[in-house]
Amino acid sequence: MRLSTWLGTGQTWDELLGLAHHAQRTGWDGVWVADHFMPNGERSLTPRLEAWTTIAAVAACVDRVRVGVLVTGNTYRHPAVLAKMAATVDHVSEGRLVLGLGAGWQVNEHEAYGIELPATAERLARLDEACQVIRLLHSQERSNFEGCFYRLVDAPCEPKPVQRPLPLLVGGSGEKTTMRIAARYADEWNCWGLPDLMAHKTEVLEHHCLEIGRDPASIRRSAQALVFMSDDEEQLKRWRSDRSALPRIVGTASEIAEVIGRYAEIGVDEFIVSDQSLGRDAGEKRDNMDRFLDDVAIHLPGRSSS
Repeated sequence: MRLSTWLGTGQTWDELLGLAHHAQRTGWDGVWVADHFMPNGERSLTPRLEAWTTIAAVAACVDRVRVGVLVTGNTYRHPAVLAKMAATVDHVSEGRLVLGLGAGWQVNEHEAYGIELPATAERLARLDEACQVIRLLHSQERSNFEGCFYRLVDAPCEPKPVQRPLPLLVGGSGEKTTMRIAARYADEWNCWGLPDLMAHKTEVLEHHCLEIGRDPASIRRSAQALVFMSDDEEQLKRWRSDRSALPRIVGTASEIAEVIGRYAEIGVDEFIVSDQSLGRDAGEKRDNMDRFLDDVAIHLPGRSSS
């Protein structure tokens, strides 16, 4: 199982790059960032780095690890422009990029910047077409496409990505449509969730694959949940009492290792650890990244202490 870190773009560039370098040096497999322009539900002046320019810079500065945006909001960029951006970053990274894509959802960003946020059904239809547009541009010398939302006319995309194909990750947990889109187009699929939910979602993905005649094993699966690790029972009690909407894994290193092992057992190929639960500053985050590798990852099949 791959272990990757998800670095918050609300920190400074120097802090984020330092953590990316640390991840590369200490044995993490990937570095991800989120595609958001501001915190959800507010229009504060909190600094927030732009995702694609950030990951391009990380790709240029940090070697070995996979890099990607988890996930790109399809509403923010025309998919033909995104295809060009991704091909370029794949060259910058020498073939280490994963193109993460989702339907887009954060209301306050769309309102603040005047970006259209269609109803859910239309956003998902746009995501379906965007996957087709990106696939065409990355595989054909010239591409033509006539959809309800996007159009290509004899369109080139040169240079092509280094990776052929460039891995396309579709993110989302909607069982009727989003996961069907993932089954149809994705090389990788990502979802927030604890092991029991991921086991169910995996069955849904496999059902969609079988319906369209695709081998479910051809799609890699990744998951994330906030990780809170401590030996202090009082601290663990406080974390467990927090009713955050996001999935949380709270416990000692051995307890967390048991949960991560369950992801591996149900076929999750990559677990992604967000740095937002690893500490208040870069130093504390580095320490907890190291502890995760030394005390948790060592218990996983195929992994050893760094």
